[in-house]
Amino acid sequence: MSKPCEHLDTINDVQPSAPGCEDCLAVGGRWVHLRVCLSCGHVGCCDSSPAKHATAHYNSVGHPLVQSFEPGEEWVWCYADDALLKVDGLPERSHP
Repeated sequence: MSKPCEHLDTINDVQPSAPGCEDCLAVGGRWVHLRVCLSCGHVGCCDSSPAKHATAHYNSVGHPLVQSFEPGEEWVWCYADDALLKVDGLPERSHP
C-alpha cells in the first residue's frame, strides 16, 4: 500500500501566471498540454512538450504539486511522490 501524499499542505489559492506556458510564451516555444503550479501559479508545459517547463519549474524551485490546466481534467500530480492525485475542493482550471 502506498503512503498518502504529504505535500497537500503546500497548496495555495493561486491564479495562473499566463494563459499558456509562461516560459514557452517568452521564447516563442510550443507546448502539448499545460500544468499550473499549486504553490505559486506558474503555468508550464507537460513532459510531452519539447521543453518540459512544468518539470523544470519543480526542479528549480521545488514546488511539488501541479494541477492539469486542460479543460475537463481535475487531477493533480505530485513530483516529489511521483503520484497522481484526486484532490477534493480545488477549482477546475483550464486555459482559455
